[in-house]
Amino acid sequence: MKSLKDIDSFGSTDADHDEYLLESFEDHEAYISILERKKYLIVGRKGAGKTAIFKKIITTKSSDYFSYGHTFSDYPWHYHDKQARVGIPDFDKFTHSWKYLIYLTISKIILNHDQSLPYNEECFLEMGKIERFVVDSYGTRDPDITQIFTPSKRLKIKPTFEIDWKLLKASVEAENVPIEDLPVIIQDINKSLSDSIFKVLNPANRYIICFDQLDLGFNPKDSEYSNRLIGLLLAAKDINNTAKSFKKNLFITILLRDDIYNSLQFEDKNKITENYLSAIEWDTARTNNTLKSLMEKRFNLILGENKENITWDNVFDSNQEMPGHQNKYQYLRDRTFLRPRDLIKFCNSALSAHKARLVDPKRSDKELFINEDILEARSSYGDYFLREIDDEVHKHLPNYKNYLEIFRSIGVYRFPIAAFNEEYNKRKESLKEVSNSLDILKGLYRFSIIAFYRSGGKGKGGSTYVYKYQNPELDFDEMTQHIEVHPGLMEVLGLKRYETKSLKYDP
Repeated sequence: MKSLKDIDSFGSTDADHDEYLLESFEDHEAYISILERKKYLIVGRKGAGKTAIFKKIITTKSSDYFSYGHTFSDYPWHYHDKQARVGIPDFDKFTHSWKYLIYLTISKIILNHDQSLPYNEECFLEMGKIERFVVDSYGTRDPDITQIFTPSKRLKIKPTFEIDWKLLKASVEAENVPIEDLPVIIQDINKSLSDSIFKVLNPANRYIICFDQLDLGFNPKDSEYSNRLIGLLLAAKDINNTAKSFKKNLFITILLRDDIYNSLQFEDKNKITENYLSAIEWDTARTNNTLKSLMEKRFNLILGENKENITWDNVFDSNQEMPGHQNKYQYLRDRTFLRPRDLIKFCNSALSAHKARLVDPKRSDKELFINEDILEARSSYGDYFLREIDDEVHKHLPNYKNYLEIFRSIGVYRFPIAAFNEEYNKRKESLKEVSNSLDILKGLYRFSIIAFYRSGGKGKGGSTYVYKYQNPELDFDEMTQHIEVHPGLMEVLGLKRYETKSLKYDP
């Protein structure tokens, strides 16, 4: 095993720039559910591992496996918005434009990548229809998906596909349909594309179309953003069901932040949640995947020599407990949102503290991570953790930093709600706050900045503090008398662990 002082890091918290991501990939149940075509909607907190799954899907190479990944960093939403159909419910008005985008994506795979096609005469004929439509309309077999709704585009539909021409204005020619008129006939075009595509796809091959980074530009107050997402969810479900009926191995999957999915409201949402959703979780009763196992893969990759098996205890000194009688894994884990990027960051911070300790002759020269390294790492980790919260929360709770200042003034990480109410009421006028303190606590709980205290008893188990990220099904208990600030924020907010003489905080 290499010495800890000789390595640079355990990887990046940004999946897009993590050099160890694919080699240390963990086969999470959510990923397996995609491969088995069981769950198409994968949700999780920012940093839970969605992009890792996305990159694994789109980088896997095989002669019978084809994938295409969509991200939307430079996608022209303003063009897509013009494809909304009129006269139908808002939640459904983008469904057909998403189907069209997905069908063109599949067409790109058919025309440019799957060398097994055509595999019979019918496939040959239908493949010719797809090629004529794509090339005649976009000038290439491999169109840029970000440009398919550009206003300058004109579709040549006849003689390839038959549609109800009465839907179009009399002045529009079938060989030259402006893209602005597509919403009027898109249902017919999708039907024609779908019929041809499912006759062409090779039943021996697997095809996956994956959508990620849909949180870019997210605004909870933007109804059109929500309608676009709902349309994509409905389009993917319909196409997956069609593929199943044709016995073709095509699967459309969507990776989405759980807070964004929770903000959506539409018919049949509960059916999707119950039947088609898989949550990315770590270290919960609902999964066998643990952050320890994920990190041990990284330890073996980065520290390993001579194929030895490196475990957590080969890296962290297990002989001394952390404060609170916790082992080191429990201590680190409790300061995370149970996300890979959090534990990677904490380990990287501990590595920096470890190296600083070893060059100081007055300090311990122990080669493993010891308590001192972890305690020193909390400060830089806390700064990171607060930035992560800001990225996720600021659009939902614009004034959340003011509430954190209330915690800072209270000074401990566990306290009665009465203490929060007292500090909040002192500041309410200067904050120009319109929400009451209970609504604020509910909002903070929704993003797991705080937990509420639940007492034990018959059938309840032991007393505990309940966090939303560990118990997504539980709402804030309005009757609770005590709350806890997430331990990952203790150092950055200057919160003490133990009670003071002026504040009895523990039940």
